[in-house]
Amino acid sequence: MTAHQLASRKLGAGGLRVSGLGLGCMGMSDAYGPADEAESIATIHAALDAGITLLDTGDFYGSGHNELLIAEALRGRPRESVQISVKFGAFRDPAGGFGLYDARPGAVKNFLTYSLRRLRTDYIDIYRPARLDPNVPIEDTVGAIAEMVKAGYVRHIGLSEVGAETIRRAQTVHPICDLQIEYSLLTRSIEAEILPACRQLGIGVTAYGVLSRGLISGHWSAQRGEQGRDFRRLNPRFSGDNLTHNLGLVEKLRGIAGRKGCSVAQLAIAWVLAQGADIIPLVGARRRERLDESLAALDVILSDMDLAELARAIPRDAAAGARYAPAQMVMLDSEKATVRA
Repeated sequence: MTAHQLASRKLGAGGLRVSGLGLGCMGMSDAYGPADEAESIATIHAALDAGITLLDTGDFYGSGHNELLIAEALRGRPRESVQISVKFGAFRDPAGGFGLYDARPGAVKNFLTYSLRRLRTDYIDIYRPARLDPNVPIEDTVGAIAEMVKAGYVRHIGLSEVGAETIRRAQTVHPICDLQIEYSLLTRSIEAEILPACRQLGIGVTAYGVLSRGLISGHWSAQRGEQGRDFRRLNPRFSGDNLTHNLGLVEKLRGIAGRKGCSVAQLAIAWVLAQGADIIPLVGARRRERLDESLAALDVILSDMDLAELARAIPRDAAAGARYAPAQMVMLDSEKATVRA
């Protein structure tokens, strides 16, 4: 693996420093079809060896499998050398489907207990509700996590996929470290209200979906068919005329990437990195070769002219299709601020 300049970035006003890229581990257990467990562990090892310190997971990824996988990958490594970010709250059924969502104070502590056991750790660096529970005030959920911070089981509190008003309310209870939310060249709705609110409050952003779930990785094609439990086979952006349109956007990126001497994926990640030092892209690499490609994005420097060219090639609302199918939108913030694009 080639060495790249992986400088740290600060998450939030509290000053938690993490690697400039984080590794999103969901695909190693869930959502994108079968994964090779040995290769997943090797990819986590390669990420850590390259200087990535932030690992992102959810207790419902693979119904606990992802946390167990991370624990195995971290065996024998110093706990303080890595930051683990965990989302909680989603219920799963034996067939892998999603059901209820629970962020009540009692549920917070229950979910945390199981995560600590599966991860084989005494604390979690960033703990966050995966979505807003419409039946529980965000103040109650954050208050329960704050108790766990005081008790030493959690170091920092994060949020995920919530709107500006929810962020402000949460911040009144306890300092919020970061907001985890989708952000990419094709998904930019946070720029209107959510990102300004985070910056006003001194809250960092961990951006997932920076390659739009592989759509703008440069490796997708209209002939590629996803089967089984792959999330994308139901996703509107990967279907029919929407896919044709979106792959046309990818070809525009491919032309720019060619002139920059990088891959489409590297260009897309570099664009997110260029949006501010308070934004940390989460790359969802499941294999070492994809991780190495993502790390090389750190060497891609985008000038003002490059950014202007990208803005012309991919306007803010250029993507065709919603980022979730209706059946997949059951856990989005009730403010509807993050549902669009």
